[in-house]
This record gives sequence, C-alpha cells and structure tokens, in this order.
Amino acid sequence: MSSSCTYILIRSFCQSSSRVPIMAQFLLQVLLALTFWIGSGSSGPTRYKAGDHVPFFVNKVGPLHNPSETYQYYDLPFCPPDSVIEKQETLGEVLNGDRLMSSLYDLKFKEDKTNAVLCHKRLTSSEVARFRETIAQDFYFQMYYDDLPLWGFVGKVERDYSGHGGEENAKYYLFSHLNFNVLYNAADEVIAIQSLSDPSYMVDISDNAEIDVRFTYSVSWNLTSERSETRMDKYSQASLHPISKKIHYFSFLNSISVVVLVVGLLSLLFMRHLKNELRSSSNGDEEEKREVGWKLIQSDVFRCPPNVSLLCAFLGTGAQFLILIVALFALAFTGFLYPYNRGLLLTSLVIVYTLTSVVAGYTSASFHNHFEGTKQKRSVRLTGILYTVPFLIIVSILNTVAITYGATAALPFGTVVVIILIYTLLNIPFLMFGGVLGNRFGLSEFQPPSAIKRNPREIPTQNWYRRKLYQMFLGGLVPFSAVALEWHQLYASLWGFKIHTSPGIMLFTFIVLILLSASVGIILTYIQLSGEDHEWWWRSIWCGGFAAIFMFGYGVLFYLRSDMTGFLQLSFYLGYTALLCYALFLVLGTISFLASWMFIRHIYRSVKLE
Repeated sequence: MSSSCTYILIRSFCQSSSRVPIMAQFLLQVLLALTFWIGSGSSGPTRYKAGDHVPFFVNKVGPLHNPSETYQYYDLPFCPPDSVIEKQETLGEVLNGDRLMSSLYDLKFKEDKTNAVLCHKRLTSSEVARFRETIAQDFYFQMYYDDLPLWGFVGKVERDYSGHGGEENAKYYLFSHLNFNVLYNAADEVIAIQSLSDPSYMVDISDNAEIDVRFTYSVSWNLTSERSETRMDKYSQASLHPISKKIHYFSFLNSISVVVLVVGLLSLLFMRHLKNELRSSSNGDEEEKREVGWKLIQSDVFRCPPNVSLLCAFLGTGAQFLILIVALFALAFTGFLYPYNRGLLLTSLVIVYTLTSVVAGYTSASFHNHFEGTKQKRSVRLTGILYTVPFLIIVSILNTVAITYGATAALPFGTVVVIILIYTLLNIPFLMFGGVLGNRFGLSEFQPPSAIKRNPREIPTQNWYRRKLYQMFLGGLVPFSAVALEWHQLYASLWGFKIHTSPGIMLFTFIVLILLSASVGIILTYIQLSGEDHEWWWRSIWCGGFAAIFMFGYGVLFYLRSDMTGFLQLSFYLGYTALLCYALFLVLGTISFLASWMFIRHIYRSVKLE
C-alpha cells in the first residue's frame, strides 16, 4: 500500500472518530505526513543497464578552509549547459547550502570515454582573474553522481621565491581535464566514483589576458565485489585512522577517570557525611542539629523562586532538546543518518524539533503546575520564544551576510516562508497541545515537607568556595574536562573536513556529560545548602549549564587555531556555535536542576520521616 493511500485511510479514521479531539486529529495527521516525508527522504542505489543515463549534478564551490563559504558552481566561468536545470531540493538540502544543477558531463553506465570534450571556451581577462583568485584561495568543487559525492580542486599555485630579492613569483594553473574512475558491482549498481585532476592538462592563467581553454574529461569503469549496502562506508573511514583511534582511546580514559572521581565523591557524600547528619537529626541532639546548615533552611528551601514561569520554560525547552538529541542518536544507530546524505540530518532536525514541541509544552506546563499551580499559559508562551527568538535573530543576521556575499548559505525567500509556516502552523499547535496535556495530566501541586515561612531567612556571608561564580566555574569545568577531546573532534567534523561518524562514541560522550552535570549539580547544591543559602533554584541551572560556556570558549580557541578566514566564515562560525552551545546550556542546566530537585526532596523528606 502506498504512503498516500495509508494517509488517506488514517485521515478518514480520525475524521470519523468522535472521541478524538479536533486538535489531536490535526496533530496526528501532521505527524503522519511528516513521517512519510522523512521516510521517503532516503533511497538506495539504482540498477542500470549499459548505456543508461546516470544522474550527474554539479553542486557548489568554495575555499577549502571555509566550510560555510560556498557558492553556486556556475558562479565560476565553467562550461554551463544551454539551459541550466536546477534540481528540486528538499528543505534540508537548501538549509545545507546545496544547489544542485545540471551539467554537460555525460557519464553513461559502463561507457568508457577518453578526452571527451566538455566545451571550448574563451576566457575573458575578468574570468581569468576570477579563476586566479579562487585558485589562490584553494577553491574546491563538489558534484554528485548517483547520489555519491565527489570533489576536486579548481587549480593549483606554484610559488617560487628564488627571484630578485626573494620576492614571490607565483604561477597559477587551471585544471582543464578530469579523470572519473567509477566502480560498479555485479548487480549493475554504482558503488563508488572518484575524480582526479590530470596535471598534464593544466592551463597557465598567470597573465591577466584572454585565453582559449579546452575543457575535457575521461571516464573509466571497473568491476568491484563490494555490495551496495556498504558503498557509503568509505566516507566513514576518515574517523577510523590510527590517530583518531588514539584520540578516542585517551578521551575514553579521561572521561572514565573523571566520572569515577566525581561519582566517588558523590557516594562519599551520601554514604558517610550525609548519612551521619541524618543520624544526628534522628538522635535529637539539638547542638549537633544546629551545626548542620542545610537543616536550618528547610522552611525556605522549597520557597517558589523568582521568575518561576521562565524557570519552567527553561525546563521545557531543555527537555525538548534532550529528547531531540536522543531521537537523532536513534536515527544514527539505525543507519538512517549517514555522511553526505544530502540535507537528511537537517531535515530530520526540523521534523524532530517540530514533533518534540509537545514535550516542551507538556514539561513547562507540568512543572509550573507542580511549583505554583497557576498561570501555566505564561510558561508555555515563554517556552515558545526562549530558544526560537535568539535563533531567528542570529539566523536573520547570518542570512543577510550570506546574501551580501552571494553564498549558497543564503536562504531563498520561499524557504524562509516555509520555515515561518512550519513554526506557525506546526510548532505552535504542538506546543499548545503539549501545554494542555501538561495542565491536565502533568505533575500535581507539590506539598513541601515543612511549612514555608512568610519572610525568607537571611543568607549569611558565604565562604569563597560557596559563592556563585566559583560554583558556576567548577560546575562547568568538571564536565567539560571529561569531554574536551571529543568536543574537539566534533568541532573538526562540523567546521572542517573530518568525518565524525561513530554514534557510539558520541553517545558515550553525551552520557558522560549528563552523568557529570547531574552529579556535580548535586554536590554543588549540597555545598550551597550547607552554607544556609536557600536560593538554589537558578544557581543549579547555571552550574549545570556552564559547561556549555566552556564549550563556546573552546570554540573561539578552535577558530583562532584554524585556517578559517573572512567575515562570512567568522560570523557563521560564531553564530551557529553560539546556538549549539545555547541548546546544550538548556539541556545541561535542566539535567542539573532536576538532579538537585530530586536530591533536595530526598534529604528533606528523610529529615521529616526521622
């Protein structure tokens, strides 16, 4: 049964059922549509016959060290067809900066070619200067053949410093010939393709003058025993070379060491010190009881914090991103997400973010009902703008910069409209629906174990190790130190040409980050309460989320040590790194708060029982 037929049947079922609320019907239909959309995003290799046309698209060009600075292929004066046909792209492909177009290359299945002429072209002096400028910046090109990516360089520079006075004498050469090596298997499927620039076909464009260029290409086909299921594996092997393995090994040992240390301290806290304090309380020794600071503030520790609506919105957004990350890991482990599947990661990100808006609305409304019991709508509204507004502001600025440079990262007007419609017609209804569910079926109103005083207790002067900035610094440093090596690999994958494709290692790193954020949050909260400081709510969030501040700071250091240059690349790097770290700040802050909340409820409930 086709997906469209299935969708129609289920839609009819929803319309005929009087028990299903109207909003639930709408959201279910949208969920089904998105599910079929994402399911049709990936396709396997196609079987061909000898002489069949195989889809070949040129994509983009850009400087090697600036991954965000890419331009359309025909922005350079290559050989375009008489009528350039743009491939219909998905939302994820557009967001990824892909702009696939038709070309004059004709690589028919199993047909070898030698020195096939692509075109004869007379380059003007301005076009020669354009080529020379791109070659000086190490411009590469990207193409797709049967959905397999291939790359090559536009040309090369030969620098000679043997001239008079040691001055540089540079020669610029344009590659005018490409050798395509294609592998196919016994099932007549394309398995691999590689493009090599032939150094014997170079055109000297050092002089600023018109020149005739003959662009040619050759194609060779070879049989392989490799199966089509593994044809994308070679793009993953870059992360499995010995140096990368050694880095992962040291990162694993470093993470385990930090986890053992922190969990050991946490166990010592519970098993010895905290247990002795609870025992002293049960013995009724008032003098010993007076020495324990955290017991003296049991009438203030559950006092509702300031800006409780913002706090609940924070928890809702953090829970949404946590579920989103888990969902992306699940898709990666199933093999659905893999390197260079054009735009599929971003498409999945948009869809999963939309669906998890239910989680955000439910969590924020549920916790608001738990803490205060009224005004849940304000928390849900704040949840809808807490991440979205900064995201839209930064993306709008970056899009303006990309338009100014004419880069493919600039979003077309139609894509901007689609994004606005997705947020308005899908995200907001899902968020509201989650808020309704959280209000009706969420957490009940919390009953503190002891009565809350009308006036809060005065907080005494704190020692240096109990002050907010020190605790925030320590709360961020410990988790970040455990994942710093893997974080470097992630930056190299996002902003370089290394491929970080081991979801197992990334999942392990994420779990370590969660465990350490929760453990450090509990320890720092206990230290704060021991100093009779009952304002722990927001501090637990800042202490847990501060690891993301370290991650952003390391991102700045990574940029300074990289070869990335230019205002466009700098703005995109800082903008998207800030958005990534902000999302992690929300996740880790939420985890730290929830761990501290459960810890506080446990110890004060134990005091009441004893």
